[in-house]
Amino acid sequence: QVQLVESGGGLVQAGGSLRLSCAASGRTFSRFVMAWFRQAPGKEREFVAAISRTGGNIGYADSVKGRFTISRDNAQNTVYLQMNSLKPEDTAVYSCAAASAETYYSGIYYNPGLYDYWGQGTQVTVSS
Repeated sequence: QVQLVESGGGLVQAGGSLRLSCAASGRTFSRFVMAWFRQAPGKEREFVAAISRTGGNIGYADSVKGRFTISRDNAQNTVYLQMNSLKPEDTAVYSCAAASAETYYSGIYYNPGLYDYWGQGTQVTVSS
């Protein structure tokens, strides 16, 4: 079992920045591919970014490329999402997720169905 707790959300003006954190506890953090997803009101859950077990592979949604940066600190059992140049359309509940991966797997997953554990989410609101 893995528990994920997000923090760092809030209200920010367009063009501003926020840094989300997701602290994991329970099992060995480095075993998991980690990702951020978001869901806006009335919309489906959307992939934002993912990072491999060692951090060697990273992927982003086209809508956030060049503005968001995902990173992880395996010693601190934490994954981060640095969000810059925020836009009103980035407004959503952001959730982190963890996917179990074999030790030989160095990739990431884009499909939310492959993630085993989810945090409760943190609200990000970007005003225009």
